[in-house]
Amino acid sequence: MSVDFDISGHFARVTINRPDRLNAVDTAAHLRLAEIWKEVEENPGIRCAVLTGAGAKAFCAGADLKEDSGLSGVDYWKNISESGFTGIAMRQMSTPVIARVNGLALGGGLEMVLGCDIVIASETARFGLPEAKVGRVPLDGGMVLLPRLVPRNIAMGMMMTGRLLAASELERHGLINAIVPPDDLDDETDRWVADLLSCAPLSLRAIKAISRQTAHLPVQEAFQYPADELEAALCSQDADEGVAAFREKRAPVWTGR
Repeated sequence: MSVDFDISGHFARVTINRPDRLNAVDTAAHLRLAEIWKEVEENPGIRCAVLTGAGAKAFCAGADLKEDSGLSGVDYWKNISESGFTGIAMRQMSTPVIARVNGLALGGGLEMVLGCDIVIASETARFGLPEAKVGRVPLDGGMVLLPRLVPRNIAMGMMMTGRLLAASELERHGLINAIVPPDDLDDETDRWVADLLSCAPLSLRAIKAISRQTAHLPVQEAFQYPADELEAALCSQDADEGVAAFREKRAPVWTGR
């Protein structure tokens, strides 16, 4: 299988498993990713997800250019769907997603990172949008997301030269939450997963919904934005449980209701 999908203890691990191709995504992987993100969103037992690549060299090197999709660039652009890179980069997901970046994150690989909420990177990770070097453009979210997440000139420099940036450089620009030695990547990721799972799942969905859905709005409109996820969190049993647990000096038991 080109993408592994494992669920354990309320979190899902999604692993692009094509290390011989630097985890480049072909058509089969695109379609499988679409199925996985749909299940992540629809399964209430999944409270967060981790996205990573197999092996030590690459998170994802982008699209597999050795495969001929038969689509022109214009056709691809007009028919971008919720599969593959766009499925995580631009999809309005409510489930928190952690990017565990173990190596190269190029093209669509970086675009998927941009769609995640928390980014944990190995010291060896490098990031780039090299599409212009092969006559392409970062269609799957890169052109619109990167300039919003790092300073504009840094984003333009990456996209217009294809240069790769080290994890330490992007950490300085606020894109990465933590950088660790390769041997510590799993432990650091597990700590972030544990922190997410210690919080009320509906609260996390509300926080993500409001922050993502209101980014284009003036502050006052964003403050009053009536997201369904926000109302669900405020009216939930977990909201009562959290306060009760605090008063009783015990760990809360979240039900997601």
